[in-house]
This record gives sequence, C-alpha cells and structure tokens, in this order.
Amino acid sequence: MRPTGRVTIGDVARSAGVSVATVSKVINDRYGVAPETSARVHEVIADLGYESSIVARSLRSRRTNVIGILVAEFEPFSTELLKGISEAVEETGYELLAYSGGLRRDDRIGWEQRYLSRLAGTLIDGAILVTPTVVAPDGSIPVVAVDPHRGPSGPPTVDSDNVAGARAATEHLVALGHRRIGFLGGRPDLESARLREQGYREALGAAGIPVDPDLLRVGGYRADLADLPAHELLSLPDRPTAVFAANDLSAIRTMEVARELGLRVPDDVSVVGFDNVPESALTDPPLTTVSQPIHRMGAEALRMVVDLVEGRPRDAHLRLPTSLVVRGSTRAL
Repeated sequence: MRPTGRVTIGDVARSAGVSVATVSKVINDRYGVAPETSARVHEVIADLGYESSIVARSLRSRRTNVIGILVAEFEPFSTELLKGISEAVEETGYELLAYSGGLRRDDRIGWEQRYLSRLAGTLIDGAILVTPTVVAPDGSIPVVAVDPHRGPSGPPTVDSDNVAGARAATEHLVALGHRRIGFLGGRPDLESARLREQGYREALGAAGIPVDPDLLRVGGYRADLADLPAHELLSLPDRPTAVFAANDLSAIRTMEVARELGLRVPDDVSVVGFDNVPESALTDPPLTTVSQPIHRMGAEALRMVVDLVEGRPRDAHLRLPTSLVVRGSTRAL
C-alpha cells in the first residue's frame, strides 16, 4: 500500500523489506549493504518520492547543501536577483531557500540578524543577504551581502557602480538640454542612495549647473513613498523639466503623478530611473533607466558564498558596471 502524506524513512524500509538502519546506510552511502539491496532501496525511494529532511541531513553531516536567500521583502529588485541566483545554482549542486519574515514597518532594522539566527547551521550552509541593514554575522556560516545599506564595510559584498550610473543618467538629461533636473532620492540610510545622489551632483557640477535644493526630494525607493515628493517636485512654480529618480519604482510613480497633473512624458517632463527592472520597459512611454546587471549580481553572489562555504578564498568586494538604457521617457528640451 502506498503511504499517504509525507513519506518517512520507515515507509521506505517497509516497502523495500529492510530495516530503517539499512535505509539510512543507503541514503548516507555507508558500507555494509549488498549492491542488490541498495538498488532496491533506491528504487523504492524514487517510487515513493522520499526526501530526507534538511534538519536531519544537517545533524548527520553538519552540512545541508542549501544556500539561504534572505530578503526584507520580495519586490522587483530582489525578485530579479533571485532569477540570477537560480540560474547560477544549477552548476553548484546546492539548493536554495528564499526567506522573508514578513516585516512590519517598525521591524526593518536588524532583520538579517534575526533571520540568520533562525536558519543558520540547521537549515542553510551559507546566506546571501539582500540589502541588509546592519550586517554583523556571528561567523556561524559564510555570508555575502548584496547592496548592503552601509556599503562594502562588513562581510563580502556584491554591488554595482551607483556613482557612475547616476552620473550617466544626469549627463544624459544635461545633453538633452535640461538644466532644471529634479532628483528623487532613495532611502537616506542606504549607501546606494547616497552614491546615486553623489553621481547626480557630480554630473551637474561638471556641467556648471548649481545644485538647487528645491529640486531635491527623498522618495525612499518605494512607489508609495515617492508619491508626495513627486507631486511636490512637479507642482513647483518653476518645476523641473526632468526628474532623475533613484530607482525604477520611484520613476514609474513620478510618470504616473505627471499624468495626474496633466503633464506629458516626455513632452513636458523627462524621467529617468535606475535598476532596469522588467516593469521599466512596460511603462507608457518605456522608461529610460540605468541598468544594473541584477541577474549577474545574483549569480556572482551565489558563486561567492559557495566558494566561502567550500573554503575557497574570494575577494571581499565585487563591483559590477552599470549602463544607461535610453527609451521613450526622455527627449530634448
């Protein structure tokens, strides 16, 4: 009779007509089992779909062959990272566990430490932390941080060239003749947000355009948080003719706000984003943006943490290039 529910090692033993100890030896490649018996056990395992638990596996071997992907929330950036990680994991022999704890708004600082304490050791061999806030790993497992809040100052990190990308976005608008260029920044606690504002300021300075404080707002990297500052920028008596938003979600919301205010993109206001998430190509008009190699960032982070788990030395920081993708949301003034 085929067992219902979760298949246990006892179910495998009964179906194969052997002891639980024999099944355990077969699963763990131990000596003392005849080849024909081992083959029969493997057939039953395949037929019943038996999987040993990750926890049991870790207790036996101190390894789970699982890499954890820990995120504060699943949004377009982390989702694209996961795609790159998933593509790269096929060549490693490891499995993935993507985890988010469903944070409350007041529970966002230090989330990665809480997540690691729940998963490290018994469920995962290493972890990739996506935009962690305060990374202070206890050393129990190797950790790689992608785009950490404080930059490459803690564990090994992977990020992109935020300054160069923001500079390219602003230079593009300057080259189109824009002089009043608004900046809708990211979260103040994020190093990437600071670097993107730095690139914006550098590009304006190189063009001889003074930075106007009235044209600076904080969008927080979220569409809901970008709504009010986008309204403020586009409702100024002397409004900007272009807006560089520090991520695509903020840029897309800026385009929506422009339409709500009766402005046409790009005829009345040009808009540039940052990230090049898939949604950026689907807007009307398609969004000009700075492309981060997000899939590659995920793949490189996966390779880095696997190397650390297996004891291979790695450079502590990898920075990947960005590039400007010009679409229909910008035009000459």
